[in-house]
Amino acid sequence: MSDVTIIDYGMGNLRSVQKGFEKVGCSAEVSADPAVVARANRLVLPGVGAFRDCMDNLRSGGFIEPVAAVVAAGRPFLGICLGLQLLMSVSEEFGSHAGLDIISGRVVRFPADMRNAAGEQLKVPHMGWNSIRHNDAPLFAGVEQDSYVYFVHSYHVVPDDTAVVAARCDYGGEFCCAVVKDNVMATQFHPEKSQKVGLTMLKNFGEL
Repeated sequence: MSDVTIIDYGMGNLRSVQKGFEKVGCSAEVSADPAVVARANRLVLPGVGAFRDCMDNLRSGGFIEPVAAVVAAGRPFLGICLGLQLLMSVSEEFGSHAGLDIISGRVVRFPADMRNAAGEQLKVPHMGWNSIRHNDAPLFAGVEQDSYVYFVHSYHVVPDDTAVVAARCDYGGEFCCAVVKDNVMATQFHPEKSQKVGLTMLKNFGEL
């Protein structure tokens, strides 16, 4: 079995995530088989698109129970971008939609009229490179503070328990851009697009 299994539920930049892991020496497979997902040594849930559609695809593909089984078994789990948001209890994107509820919290949109310290209006979506401040979670081993990573998102997570917040980013104010809770970790940014810094995180995950 591969070091890492990436869930193929019809949404997400699967190949780029797979290539990222391969660059750091981890064997990675993309699978649409719930049985393979349930047996994963390390499981990755990427995501691009609308929250409701992703949840619908996870349900129709039979992935809800396998994901829960991996998490309950204590095996390493990594959510990427929308894969972080899906872990929350509920999302406010285009209505109110239930998430996986693995981490208690909600997904909210950036305010329409955000400004930086100079008073300049900020665009939504938050897209491009921005710096992060992180804690000492193993996912960030070897990653310097204020390292730049790549974002593309209009919504962000607000966990109920701030203890799970593993990294923050400033875009019109601080927001949570990564969570870690036991064996579950997830990033709002894209490690696979974040060059050396992101590859370091993928390598750390592959070695957990």
